Amino acid sequence: MNAFKFSSLLALGVAVSLAATGCSHKPPPITHIGNNGLAGSSSNDNLNNGGALNNSPGTGAGQPGGGDLPNFDPDQMQQDRTTFAADTVYFDYDSSAIKSSEQSKLTAIASALQSDASAKLLIEGNCDERGTEEYNRSLGERRALAAREALANQGVDSSRIATRSYGEDKPADPGHTQSAWEKNRRDEFVLLHAK
Repeated sequence: MNAFKFSSLLALGVAVSLAATGCSHKPPPITHIGNNGLAGSSSNDNLNNGGALNNSPGTGAGQPGGGDLPNFDPDQMQQDRTTFAADTVYFDYDSSAIKSSEQSKLTAIASALQSDASAKLLIEGNCDERGTEEYNRSLGERRALAAREALANQGVDSSRIATRSYGEDKPADPGHTQSAWEKNRRDEFVLLHAK
């Protein structure tokens, strides 16, 4: 009986120590998103209004497309989704690089914004369903920021452009085929005016 008690206690001790230590993997690092100097804004507001995901080179003030963050709320403005509906920019799988075949669409959008100084723009980044929700949200934001940078490089003041990522949440085509996925990897452009 003593040997049975000893082995039971030993097994219990091993189980408790394994449960206490668990797996030795580290959780993924958390990217903290500051308010970049915007009074009264939350971190989430920065992402939804064109803020950078981090302060890495190329996304901050003074960098192409980084410039000043927008000081307007797209949800409080009149939204026109038809003007630039034909100018939806499509992306390759797992990419935020703007293809040369899509450049003319951005040129048309930049021209329209330059001819109407009161207009503002919301860029909505979208992904297909493949990948995790978090990854797709991040990829959608990178796609929107890439278009924002391209427009800024064409002379549009980046403070007039807000970005938002929907990740995989708003598919243009609900199918689960290559054709559907190609339609879902996109940036949509919403023309904004004061109400």
